[in-house]
Amino acid sequence: MSLYTIVEKEGIKYLIFEIFTNTGLVEHVFTTRIGGVSAGHFKSLNMAFHVGDDPAAVAENRRQACGALGAGLEDLVAGQQVHGTTIFRVSSGHRGRGSLSMEDAIPETDGLITMEKGLLLSSYYADCVPVMLLDPVRRAIGLAHAGWKGTVGRIAAKTVQSMSCYYGTDPGDCLAVVGPSIGPCCYEVDAPVLERVEEGFAGRPELVKQTAPGRWRLNLWLANRIALVEAGLREDNIVVTGLCTSCNQELFFSYRGQTGACGRMASLMMIK
Repeated sequence: MSLYTIVEKEGIKYLIFEIFTNTGLVEHVFTTRIGGVSAGHFKSLNMAFHVGDDPAAVAENRRQACGALGAGLEDLVAGQQVHGTTIFRVSSGHRGRGSLSMEDAIPETDGLITMEKGLLLSSYYADCVPVMLLDPVRRAIGLAHAGWKGTVGRIAAKTVQSMSCYYGTDPGDCLAVVGPSIGPCCYEVDAPVLERVEEGFAGRPELVKQTAPGRWRLNLWLANRIALVEAGLREDNIVVTGLCTSCNQELFFSYRGQTGACGRMASLMMIK
């Protein structure tokens, strides 16, 4: 099975994942930086309003990405991501929240779930880990934004647990993608972060590798895989793309690689 395919459609490039496509149940993409109309540090498919880009350009970029899924911008739902572990259950009354500005996005939310058709869940990234979830039995979906804080707080597992609570999801049925994000090749952390990782993932020394005095490389991909498996997902139902955003800045925005001033990619997912 191919882990992912890079698609170019109407001038924009995005990734799709065979594990989801094969079900026929959802539309989904993970955008790249290729396409769109943004300029400067945000060139050119910046999907986020909060980074200082021209709001009209962001809205147009989002329209183009939504169009690739056969959706309208009015179908999109976004959260105000704060590197937390709060999960929000999205229903039809939330359609369009955060689609045209940050102000009306779902407050303080890093995870979104739904089982309603035609609602386009969205989440935004430039090194943090996108976790995309599909329960093909109950026909429910979830997105989680997992930076190091969210990863240590096990937002991936909490998203699965929320799907179980609200929709009756059996974690053993779930399919998951751990998408493009900063890899263990590039993600260096200090002692305070290491301490939090060791608290959250006790007995998992394979997650870190010391590179210099007081410096370690952290494997967020593996940490999120571990969290998903411990939440009840089957190993063979989890796809880790292995694409590092910092190593592939021609294709992706990278907060660390671009020293902070950059756009954001988006994970988008909708039940047909």
